[in-house]
Amino acid sequence: MTEIDNPNEGQRPPRSPAFGLVGRVVLVLFIAAAIAVIWISNELLTQRYTESTRSRAELRLALYSGNLQSELQRSSVVPLLLSRDPAFISALNTEDFVNSSQRLISYRDEIGAQSLLLLDQSGRAVAATDRERLGSNHRSARYFVDALRSSDTVFTTVQTEAGGFQFTYARKILNGSELIGVIVVEVDLEKFEQSWAGISDAVYVTDSEGRVILTTEPRWRGLPEGEAMDTLPPPTAIERALERTAEWAALPSEAFFAGDDVIRQTARIPFQGWQMTSFTTYGSVRERVNGVLALEIMGFAILLTLGFYVVSRRATTASRFFQLESAELRQLNDALQREVAERQKAEKNLEVAEQTLAQSSKLAALGEMSAAVSHELNQPLAAMKTYLAGAKLLLQRKRSEEALSSFQRIDDLIERMGLITKQLKSYARKGGDAFQAMDVRQSVSMALSMMEPQLKRRQVRITRNIPREPVMIMGDNVRLEQVLINLLRNAIDATKSVDDPQVDILLTGGEQVVISVRDNGPGVEDLDQLFEPFYTTKAPGDGVGLGLAISSGIVNDFGGRLTARNGTAGGAVFEVELPILKNNDKDNADVQAAE
Repeated sequence: MTEIDNPNEGQRPPRSPAFGLVGRVVLVLFIAAAIAVIWISNELLTQRYTESTRSRAELRLALYSGNLQSELQRSSVVPLLLSRDPAFISALNTEDFVNSSQRLISYRDEIGAQSLLLLDQSGRAVAATDRERLGSNHRSARYFVDALRSSDTVFTTVQTEAGGFQFTYARKILNGSELIGVIVVEVDLEKFEQSWAGISDAVYVTDSEGRVILTTEPRWRGLPEGEAMDTLPPPTAIERALERTAEWAALPSEAFFAGDDVIRQTARIPFQGWQMTSFTTYGSVRERVNGVLALEIMGFAILLTLGFYVVSRRATTASRFFQLESAELRQLNDALQREVAERQKAEKNLEVAEQTLAQSSKLAALGEMSAAVSHELNQPLAAMKTYLAGAKLLLQRKRSEEALSSFQRIDDLIERMGLITKQLKSYARKGGDAFQAMDVRQSVSMALSMMEPQLKRRQVRITRNIPREPVMIMGDNVRLEQVLINLLRNAIDATKSVDDPQVDILLTGGEQVVISVRDNGPGVEDLDQLFEPFYTTKAPGDGVGLGLAISSGIVNDFGGRLTARNGTAGGAVFEVELPILKNNDKDNADVQAAE
């Protein structure tokens, strides 16, 4: 063996008893700091994720109550419109009901109600969307009695023999001052129960008497709120909901529910004293917190491993004073190399584990987003499926024109689905019971965006004049967009016979907000009856004359008015006049929103 000069030969490695004591103190301080960091992280993350879970629960509750209120408001205007239908009035006077049921079916398909029922003055069903109910007597039915006693549309909630509830709007039909019948509209609210059941929450709606009328748990239906909680407490109800949804969710229920406390959220529905209550679990909070804590523990473990590695290297350096040329030194070096390789391998495994955890977090976020989008698009997709089935049947019967109408409705639903995905961020704000301050320019831009495919297809030239400054009103974005889309669609239809179609939209804000929609079509012949229900200048099958009547009602709700006139250079001009939101009003609206 070749001898190597060792400059440290004859020297002994320095011994420092204090070094061992300092190392132990440092180790104790390191462990204490790690425990403190993990403890504080656990408290902060638990609070943060709990608030996040609560916020999502409030958002879902606001969406559910808003959808329910919108369905009730949309259906409330139907009895008024149908009670003025000349065809039904004539049928009740002449007792000729040959085409009445078919007409009710067409209205049901267009309006989306559960069923429609036409009763004569004695309470006998003379026309119905469900032909099995023809000839049945409803003289003692509550909705018939209430409709006879009231001069307005009445809403009735009646529990059926099966334990469910029937929700109806009813209004009497007059021929002058003479009672000739009653129109009854049954509202389908059970579809909301089915959509609520697709999540990990328990939801119910109570009326002004505290009775459960809509719920995801059938045992609660028809009971007072206190008795319902005694029958089936919220955690048990949520476990049952999870069992029903475990298959389509492709995840075990343990991933969502751990049997801990639940969050109870209550929202008031501005309709006859109704209230909506939901229960949300804390189950996912602990799982998310533990995931972050695992990463912190892993990081401290890596630091501790590096510390031991440094101490080991120092011990190896000290041992070289005694074993510089011995076989034990070479074996020790080999062992250290193997240890370094193992530690490098462990670090790589840790990196892979971190990447796996990050990917799992991304998949969890993607799952939440997919669930939200699936819930919002579920109803349009169901409607599209129905229209496709109808179109297929119509094509088999060689009724291509009616099938094209179904395809057009599918196209409208696709546009609406695009609007839903575009407005997902706007749903993050907490919903309110009243109108809110809004910029009219955004509604105009959104309406033009939704009508863009039809404008391009018809090659309609659009001229718009919109101020650069915000034009604020108190209202609702979606309902104002509905009015503008209806006016733009009418303008496009009016320019079908024009070689160079053009539509102008003008927005001005002064003492009041004015939105003008002008076309270069042939104009309107009868301006006096234009906003009357069922008045239309379109060909049969293109509409029933309800669009402008509904739009006028929406504008009236905003405190404005919708007018029409013929332009001096030809064409029709529709103007929406709305009260402008002044600075003082805007400040008050902001204060109310903050409260």
